[in-house]
Amino acid sequence: ILFIGDIYGSLGREMIKEKLPKIKEKYKPHFIIANGENICHGKGINEKYYKFLLEQGVNVITLGNHTWDNRSVFDFIDDTDKLIRPANFPDSNPGKGLTFVKFNAYEVAVISIQGRTFMPMSNCPFEKVDKLIEEAKKRTNIIFVDFHAEATSEKRAMGFYLDGRVSALYGTHTHTQTSDNQILPNGTGYITDIGMTGPYYSVLGVSPKCIIEKLKTGLPVKFVNDDGPCVLEGCLFEIDNKTGKTVDTVLIRR
Repeated sequence: ILFIGDIYGSLGREMIKEKLPKIKEKYKPHFIIANGENICHGKGINEKYYKFLLEQGVNVITLGNHTWDNRSVFDFIDDTDKLIRPANFPDSNPGKGLTFVKFNAYEVAVISIQGRTFMPMSNCPFEKVDKLIEEAKKRTNIIFVDFHAEATSEKRAMGFYLDGRVSALYGTHTHTQTSDNQILPNGTGYITDIGMTGPYYSVLGVSPKCIIEKLKTGLPVKFVNDDGPCVLEGCLFEIDNKTGKTVDTVLIRR
């Protein structure tokens, strides 16, 4: 299973077109999950780029705190099983946070949840994920969790909380790849953050000069991207399809 870090804007989309075929050729992943909440100019996702990712071979697309930044998402999020937003958003929100996708004889469950430390208000991710895992296990033991969170401590805690109950938990949101990909004691694959797909010389995908100006002045600044070298980051997990546990993990950076 290949997880691809937050795809940022047009440069991120170009990296998907350029590098994903080569990664698929080398590692031959059976299933691909990507975070697409920044794919539309850094703010949300629209139907055009949702379909673009499907055409590139992505099986499930997860979102996060930028889910509603592009209002066109309201037009199609309820009509697809391949796009999910954090499950611990209010229940009245469109979309869902758990989906099942068939792969050959197997069924894969993907869950999206969002952290609460330094993040917009949401319901308790621990309580919500418990309910979704219980629901998922009625159909499959291959379960993946995208934990879209800011604090490394919250992500680590969630990893140990779910250890042995899900196949893998991977972090998104901070756009900075961590080197702690591992298998936790009870067999759950884990990484604090799988990183970003977009401009390499940037601050989380945004031109450094924009962020520096914002931090120095405290004034609103229009975020732009600089041309230049880009990166595709993610993580590959090998799963025992009988136990649903992780048996190997490989960090991806191109």
